[in-house]
Amino acid sequence: MSLLEVRDLRVSYGGIEALKGISFDVEEGEIVTLIGANGAGKSTTLKSISGLVPAASGTIRYNGEEIQNIDSQKVVERGISLVPEGRKVFPNLTVKENLLIGAYLRKNKAEIQRDLEQIYDLFPRLEERHWQAAGTLSGGEQQMLAVGRGLMADPHLLMLDEPSLGLAPQLVRDIFTIIERIHDMGKTVLLIEQNANAALKIANKAYVLATGEITKSGAGRELLDDQDVKDAYLGVQTTVAG
Repeated sequence: MSLLEVRDLRVSYGGIEALKGISFDVEEGEIVTLIGANGAGKSTTLKSISGLVPAASGTIRYNGEEIQNIDSQKVVERGISLVPEGRKVFPNLTVKENLLIGAYLRKNKAEIQRDLEQIYDLFPRLEERHWQAAGTLSGGEQQMLAVGRGLMADPHLLMLDEPSLGLAPQLVRDIFTIIERIHDMGKTVLLIEQNANAALKIANKAYVLATGEITKSGAGRELLDDQDVKDAYLGVQTTVAG
């Protein structure tokens, strides 16, 4: 049994079908990536798993339990955390306050403190600036903060929505290195990315999403060498995240 099983998932916005019956699996301990152009349905997929967007039909199973259309807070309680596109930090709160908001459903203060220290180890810049208002951080620092906040929920499955969006090439490399470190910490990762080149290099498994349908799947490195994928998604990105 896979950790996450999505079967024939359909989602509609105002009569327009954003997802047209997609199916995919995320195995325990994997990095899985969904790649595709803008409007392919990538973000909709993660929002549906998170309970933020209702499924019209199909099933989403996590640890064998159906979770489609349950409340988003209950999804977090079950061990799934979403780092949203565009970072969405709380600009007037400090870095530390933003991180602690990620742990709002947790009760054990010792474990929260342990995880806070682990995140400071992962992102030393956040520890240096723990007192600073999040809105004054650079884009790259805000992305680190958004990932750290997602980890403070102590998820088993961490979902990342376009973590490299709008970042300079060096910061893109840093973010993908950090994703690998998070994976090494024992987290399962579901990643959606427009930077297909960088995502496919670190993914155990990858799916190509086009206009709400999965058109290809395979090992990350396998799709990196696929001519159709190269032509469609890798043309302008092969030098990024080297």
